[in-house]
Amino acid sequence: MTTDALGPLVFTEPLPLTVYVHMPWCVRKCPYCDFNSHTLRSELPQAAYVDALLRDLEGELPLVWGRRPIAVFIGGGTPSLLAAESIDRLLAGLRARLPMGPEAEITLEANPGAADAGRFHEYRDAGVNRLSIGVQSFDDTALKAIGRIHDGAAARGAAEAAHAAGFTDFNVDLMYGLPGQTAAAAKRDVEQAIGLAPSHVSHYQLTLEPNTAFSSQPPSLPGEDVLADTEARCRERLAAGGFRRYEVSAYAQNGQECAHNRNYWEFGDYLGIGAGAHGKLTDAARGRIVRRSKRRSPAAYLETATFLDRERVLASQRELILEFMLNALRLVDGFPPGLFQARTGLRREQLEAALRGAKARGLVECSPGRIRPSRLGLRFLNDLLGLFLEDESAGTATG
Repeated sequence: MTTDALGPLVFTEPLPLTVYVHMPWCVRKCPYCDFNSHTLRSELPQAAYVDALLRDLEGELPLVWGRRPIAVFIGGGTPSLLAAESIDRLLAGLRARLPMGPEAEITLEANPGAADAGRFHEYRDAGVNRLSIGVQSFDDTALKAIGRIHDGAAARGAAEAAHAAGFTDFNVDLMYGLPGQTAAAAKRDVEQAIGLAPSHVSHYQLTLEPNTAFSSQPPSLPGEDVLADTEARCRERLAAGGFRRYEVSAYAQNGQECAHNRNYWEFGDYLGIGAGAHGKLTDAARGRIVRRSKRRSPAAYLETATFLDRERVLASQRELILEFMLNALRLVDGFPPGLFQARTGLRREQLEAALRGAKARGLVECSPGRIRPSRLGLRFLNDLLGLFLEDESAGTATG
């Protein structure tokens, strides 16, 4: 792929839009977490933060005039530290400023503490229609090893509270490869999750990320053979429980995939508001794609009149293709070739050299209507993506 600067990109259809709202505080930061989250050391400034979020949104509106968001995802941090009244005011403010329909997916991340679960009815009344519950494990020893403040009973109670509050669509987050965890123990976590009847399960491996407590004092984690066995056993058990794997770490019942995350993986557009939030927007009139990030410090975010920290235009063909592939090749079903052109403004021909190399290695499967990672490609996704980073032989951009 060439690293030459792109000319104006040509977009033939409008892109779907979602909204990501970041809540930067937690009761205690987990030792594996590399997200922009901060331990709450005083009273949560709920009213001031919602005010700031809505001002932040107003600054973004000229970039998305007339566009209808299909989903909102309130993540963190721990968004369920916010009272239902604050969530209600936030969602009312979003609806007043954006043409959101009643069918829009509204997800709130929640931790399985008793206080959070007690608010589930109120969150639903405020307009939240999907929860993502950060269970991670049902095993008390494993939870303690990764610094979680809840126990297995609270995790089960949160899922039961979601049902009681009328949520038919909620996700259970699970991690595997935890310190001292066997494949059998990880499978028991999956079985307990299935027994709680969520609509969606996220199942991902614990990794040691830079600038985390675990990176400076790493725990002893299972070896590669155990991890491979764990992933295979859990994937089979989820499939037997009716959960279809649609992304590397995501499984859904009855087609209940996460609309916000699906849009992200398909290289759709999303607004990002909140301390440290990131967004990606297509400026069709100017023929470019822009990534925007907001001030990370909660204190600075609350005090600023200018929320934007950085704006970066995707300025080379190589960068644009790699960013699309980093997301789309995580999808088990891959993507239709037309999606590549619609979301990047480039031509399919600009993928051909790298696709030939990936196909020769058995990492992708290509047909006229679909480009998808093979089972081998999903297992060795970094190797597959590396082919799009290294190739230098594709053509030039359109426009």
